[in-house]
This record gives sequence, C-alpha cells and structure tokens, in this order.
Amino acid sequence: MKSNRDILLRPIVTEKMADLQEKENKVAFQVNPDANKIEIRRAVEKRYNVKVKHVATVRVKGKLKRMGRFAGRRPNWKKAVLTLQSGFKIDFFEGK
Repeated sequence: MKSNRDILLRPIVTEKMADLQEKENKVAFQVNPDANKIEIRRAVEKRYNVKVKHVATVRVKGKLKRMGRFAGRRPNWKKAVLTLQSGFKIDFFEGK
C-alpha cells in the first residue's frame, strides 16, 4: 500500500493555481503517475484535514530540452487538480 508521501510528490504553486484557489477553491499537486483518483483524494484529505469535492488528473508530457547539439527530454509526470468543498482551504504559505 502506498503512503501519502508516495502519492503526493509536491504542490504546484503558480500564479494560475493561486488564481484558481481564490476563485474556485482548487489546488494542484504533482502526484505519483501510478496513483488513481481515489488514492489521491484519500491522501489529500488525510494529510491536510480537508474534504475534497472533485479530483481531475492529467498526464503531462516531458518537454524536449537541448544542451547545445545534444537533445534530451524531461520526464513525464502526472498532475492532479482538486476542488475542495466550501469552507475548507489549504494554505501552503502559513506565515501570512
């Protein structure tokens, strides 16, 4: 069985996600590519003590990167966007 640390790799903190968090109460995480929506929901609810209304996932393809004449590729990864129920909030910057 996967632990919460194995499922949730890191939060995605960008301007777009900050805007979605304010307007639609959504948060995003980079998650383990093998994790399903049920595991992601349980991991977030347990770790952050919130209730999740909806989970959407997307597989993001790694970008092609060049180093001079050599080409490489960044790894593929999985993103989960979670809609929290009203009244719940996850604050990644506690010092405000």
